[in-house]
Amino acid sequence: MDAESTQTRLNGQTGVAGGAAVGGWPAATPYPLRRSGTNLGRVAALLCYGFVLAMSVAFILVGAGEFGYAADLRLRITGYIGVFLVLTLAPVAMGVLSSSRRQVEARLAVKLDRLAEEMRALMEHSSLSDDARRVINRRAERDLLCGAIEEDIAAEDWDAALVLVSELADRFGYRAEAEEFRSRIESARAEILDRKVTEAIARLDGLIVQRRWDVAQREAARIMRLYPDSHRVESLRNRVEQARVVYKADLERRFLEAATQDHTEEAMGLLKELDAYLTPDEGARYLEVARGVIGKARENLGVQFKVAVRDKQWSTAAAVGRRIINEFPNTRMANEVRGMLDGILSRANATSSVG
Repeated sequence: MDAESTQTRLNGQTGVAGGAAVGGWPAATPYPLRRSGTNLGRVAALLCYGFVLAMSVAFILVGAGEFGYAADLRLRITGYIGVFLVLTLAPVAMGVLSSSRRQVEARLAVKLDRLAEEMRALMEHSSLSDDARRVINRRAERDLLCGAIEEDIAAEDWDAALVLVSELADRFGYRAEAEEFRSRIESARAEILDRKVTEAIARLDGLIVQRRWDVAQREAARIMRLYPDSHRVESLRNRVEQARVVYKADLERRFLEAATQDHTEEAMGLLKELDAYLTPDEGARYLEVARGVIGKARENLGVQFKVAVRDKQWSTAAAVGRRIINEFPNTRMANEVRGMLDGILSRANATSSVG
């Protein structure tokens, strides 16, 4: 097809004649430019081959002894070779240029056809109403919306994903697909919520094992605020309190057993720990037992102190003396130990330096 017929056909397809504009765009006229470029290439080729032909003829004449030059067979042969190459290659070059021109024109015609189609489609699309354009782009928008829902699910942004699911069902009418997404979201949210609640309860149990009751109660309240939709967090504060009550009862039992069996040191340690759990009324129940344990503990420490001083075990005497002062500071025994402690410490230091 030549350039003129192609231009006329394109103008007919796009409704443009004689270089009229399409949608405000001036009609394209690329063929004269392409033709002038191709003709320029042909002229350049002709000039090049003409120059080579002229030089080849000049070599033949000079090699034949014309123009006052001495005859030279090599120049003549060179000239003949040049003439031969020009006569054989020039037609080939012209054919290639002509074929290249036709190929360029054919490719250009295809591109112009495609451009005309796209421009016509754009003009038709721009004239549509918003509702019509929404119908045309419905599948593309649906794919975009589904991709956004998948991203929200991956990011665990459940509320945002549910909003988009409602949009998918109400605006686009894909209710079955929206229900599938909703089921996935609820299942994933429940699974992840259950895992997080399990981890939080494990941390709470660690605090209970450490008997950090106040911290455990605050942690239980925090977990209940974080996961109010989980039925597993409803009784966490009772869980902490129940564990505290059970441990307190165990302390009371062990204290009474140690006191009954005259395990004074053990009973004294349990009594100190139990004191943090007992109210004044509860403490009154153990008052007599506690007095007996405290009296025995004081007597035992006094005996240990006297034995250590008698045996001149000054380091042991100093350690027992400090326990008496710390645990029974307001007793007469403590006052007596205070008066002796400086001398005992001096002897203990002297003994250790000699050793």
